[in-house]
Amino acid sequence: MSGFDRPRFLWAVTGLVYVFLFAPIFVVVLFSFNGAKSLQVLDGLSLRWYEEFWRDESLRESLVASIEIAAITTLAATALGTGLALGTIRSRTRTARGAALFLLIPLVTPEIVAGVSAFVLFAQVGIALSLTTVVLAHITFSISYVTIVVRGRLAAMGSELEEAALDLGATPWQAVRLVTLPALWPAILAAAMIVFALSFDDFVLSFFTTGESPQPLPVRIYSALRFGISPTINAVGTLMLVVSLFFIALAVLLPRLLGRRESGLAVLTGSRTA
Repeated sequence: MSGFDRPRFLWAVTGLVYVFLFAPIFVVVLFSFNGAKSLQVLDGLSLRWYEEFWRDESLRESLVASIEIAAITTLAATALGTGLALGTIRSRTRTARGAALFLLIPLVTPEIVAGVSAFVLFAQVGIALSLTTVVLAHITFSISYVTIVVRGRLAAMGSELEEAALDLGATPWQAVRLVTLPALWPAILAAAMIVFALSFDDFVLSFFTTGESPQPLPVRIYSALRFGISPTINAVGTLMLVVSLFFIALAVLLPRLLGRRESGLAVLTGSRTA
């Protein structure tokens, strides 16, 4: 490459962009260990605010509620999304193609529209807002993520292995159970980890569909901020960040942990086969 092709200040612009993106997060994490009750002055390092968080019963209940919501959402959305992916990718009818197109709508729809729609639906049906309505809204929103990931994996695999199993005498269900699903496990588990992270820290859907108590942790943080900013919020935010990063990292590392040679990003995008 010549000097003309290589932008001189690209590294500086890239660095400034990363600073702009991650500096606020770094400040929150740093001040979560602040020894003083201050959001501006760092006075020593301490676990004081994490202890305050753990002693706050309402915050603990919200943390447990968020974990329960994310776990149930992950199980349901993963099962439904995998089934939809198998049905839409293997079927050659126009209905399946239309269903595959409709699966993209939740991904491009503003989340606030989905939240308001879920709230209006529950109000019209007469369902009282609770953790159940939060779970239902999260499942509806998360199915598309699982379907897109698993569909990409199926498209990269092709149908040759299933056809070979059918030629050897397997039934269609046996071909799916013994051939397709084992090959899909890395993508299914990776999609499940992504859904857990998305559901755990989702605010908009939870805000419109939650009841009074216990509230999901993101909604509980918002409610606390309305009455003043406490350094405990930094500890809660850091904890949520760690949980989300853990599950995202697990989604990327799962193929290697399961003995596959390809990267987790390749599994999530369906760009390579195992």
